[in-house]
Amino acid sequence: MSIELNKMPKLGFGLMRLPTKDGEVDLSRVCTMVDAYMQAGLNYFDTAYVYHGGKSETVAREAIVKRYPRDSFYLATKLPAWSIKSAEDRDRIFSEQLERAGVGHFDFYLLHSLEDGYNYDTYERFDCFSWALQKKAEGKITHFGFSFHGSPELLEKVLDLHPEVEFVQIQLNYLDWDNPVVQSGALYEILRRRGIPMIIMEPVKGGTLANLSEDAEAVFRAVRPEASNASWALRYVASLDGVMTILSGMSTEEQMQDNLGTITGFEPLTDDDRQAIDKVRRIVMGSDAIGCTGCSYCTDGCPMNIPIPDIFKAENTDRVYKDGWRAKGRYQSYTEGRGKASDCIGCGQCEGVCPQHLPIIELLRGSAQKYES
Repeated sequence: MSIELNKMPKLGFGLMRLPTKDGEVDLSRVCTMVDAYMQAGLNYFDTAYVYHGGKSETVAREAIVKRYPRDSFYLATKLPAWSIKSAEDRDRIFSEQLERAGVGHFDFYLLHSLEDGYNYDTYERFDCFSWALQKKAEGKITHFGFSFHGSPELLEKVLDLHPEVEFVQIQLNYLDWDNPVVQSGALYEILRRRGIPMIIMEPVKGGTLANLSEDAEAVFRAVRPEASNASWALRYVASLDGVMTILSGMSTEEQMQDNLGTITGFEPLTDDDRQAIDKVRRIVMGSDAIGCTGCSYCTDGCPMNIPIPDIFKAENTDRVYKDGWRAKGRYQSYTEGRGKASDCIGCGQCEGVCPQHLPIIELLRGSAQKYES
């Protein structure tokens, strides 16, 4: 049965950054968060084949599918280009996803991280668009789209070639609107002009916009003293036309409650709010923080087992908050028993899959010099 895309829940629950305990997803806490989310009248869950080392879809089965009627929620997952080596891999992965999630169909199915180069070329080489339409005809997919990390030019090209695409998922937040690499604003305008519904990922930029410097926080507090930093980021995106659902990768019950409060009691941005966001944007852009969102795509294939997002998290403690001592302590904690920045062999695997297009090899070299001396 077709879903009215313009009537979707405004807040989606992203299953990429779930709470963990002893290195595993804390299922009990996830269930508590799922219950709170569903009780608020929201029901869009987003997972992927690779999230949490391939365990996220299974968590969706245990925390959602087994505990709620199938027609009471929407479940989205994604086909990863980097796992496709032959046409047969499409069906193999899809069958595995259905089994992992314990469902007979997916409400939303996406080609994962479509971008210029390898990923897009792979999807075309193995005719994944036509393949997805066949799955839709079989009733295994209700709605088909893709998540996007490429250039505006590529987005126009793909949409021209594939009018069958029903929705597109893009990264968008107030910091990336004019980002020359991410180009959120340009992507948004293309989709609006074509009338294509959008799912928004990284509205809080992997937590960056929730953990602001004191001077940036002061700007927001002067306008709305009780509002969290994250609520400002969510309201920015939710105030945009054409947004179908906003994905939030919530890791704690507190984050869940804050996001629920923001969306269920939603207030569009006022002129004063927009001015405050402009001021905060200028403050944040004045820092030289590494734009890592913690998606961990870079770590799955790292031959040296380097915890790259954690290293950059430590680095940003120094860059943004000027706390070198704490940054070095975090670095040592994050790399204990794992690869260090100096272990990087420069293979480039990480840079090839980074949605933010970061110069990871160069950045790791700098972290090694700073924190391993």
